[in-house]
Amino acid sequence: MKRPEGFDEGPAQPEAPVEHDRAPRERRAPRLPRLPVRRGAGDGQEARPDLVTPAPEPKRPAPATTGLRASHPAADVAPPRDGARRPQEGATPDGGALDASEHGEREHVATVTDVVDATTASRPERAEETPIGARVRAAETAREARVARKRRKLLERAEVRRFTRRSRHRRVAWATAGGVVVVLGVSILVAVYSPLMALRTIEIKGTSRVDDAALRQALSEQIGTPLARLDFGAIKKDIAGFPLIESYVTEEEPPNTLVVTVTERSPVVAVKTGDSFSLVDPAGIVVQSSPTQPDTMPLADIGSAKLGSSVFRTMTEVVLALPSTVRAQVSGVSATTADDVTLTMKDGSRVVWGSPDESDAKAALLDALVKDHASRDPNTAVEYDVSAPDNGIIRSQS
Repeated sequence: MKRPEGFDEGPAQPEAPVEHDRAPRERRAPRLPRLPVRRGAGDGQEARPDLVTPAPEPKRPAPATTGLRASHPAADVAPPRDGARRPQEGATPDGGALDASEHGEREHVATVTDVVDATTASRPERAEETPIGARVRAAETAREARVARKRRKLLERAEVRRFTRRSRHRRVAWATAGGVVVVLGVSILVAVYSPLMALRTIEIKGTSRVDDAALRQALSEQIGTPLARLDFGAIKKDIAGFPLIESYVTEEEPPNTLVVTVTERSPVVAVKTGDSFSLVDPAGIVVQSSPTQPDTMPLADIGSAKLGSSVFRTMTEVVLALPSTVRAQVSGVSATTADDVTLTMKDGSRVVWGSPDESDAKAALLDALVKDHASRDPNTAVEYDVSAPDNGIIRSQS
């Protein structure tokens, strides 16, 4: 029986694949972010809050189909092989036709299945799971590396300092020496040329017979001169104009003071000059004049000798060598030569002294002889011979 054309219910022949025809595009689900793996308790490390992995969302089961087998999306979208017939829409695999309800249900199932399977198929194969605690160990390793780097830098710095210690010490020594030289040079310049160190005050000490004002006036020409540039030659010349000054010492007290300490001449013997007595020191300088002879000072009989001569100096040297107890008992001293000195005691006794050599030993011997005679016969005038200090003699006066 012939069928009318256009009512043939048989399966339609699939069209031959067109060259360069693309396969249907897969529907892919959004790619989920990879979550960190939670570290297990077996590693002995405390889990960090940001490393906790949420529980995986359970997969939804695919909706059941009625009499249909859910095919894999790759199978649905794969291009047919050469010579194979492409099934038409709304046709069964065996070539039969599907009714409208089955066709719609199959489309619905294919869509859901495609979404679920596309998510699984499009997700790339997961790499190896990160070992538990790997990130913590990596952080610890990085921290240890930083500590090691710091320690290495410290060691390198210490080695550099150790090898450069001598050069550093040398530089410090040179710098210190240079600083000292600079400071010394500046100080010298200030002391020598600066008006800040100029002389403004003159202080006199140790005077009793010398007029302080006159001495200060004589030294006033040094006022305004820096202490380092004082003319001590001129100062000596000015002080030499005062014969009662035996010696002096100058001392500078920065910034503006000069202290002059003088030692005045002390008279040793008295020399009769006319109606008065001149008090003379060992150098033959008349310190002062007195109308009477002092009780503590012997009268020097110089004869034709002059003040300051060798004979006069010998007599004063002998008087100065006497102990104070014996000197108080001496009333006069005389000498014809420098080796023939004779002393006169207040009780009328005489002392043969001789030369001024070994005056200290002779003075000690004379003191012993005077005490011995005073203990035996103090009212008799005698002669003490101490010219030989190792053999003292007491003899009666003839």
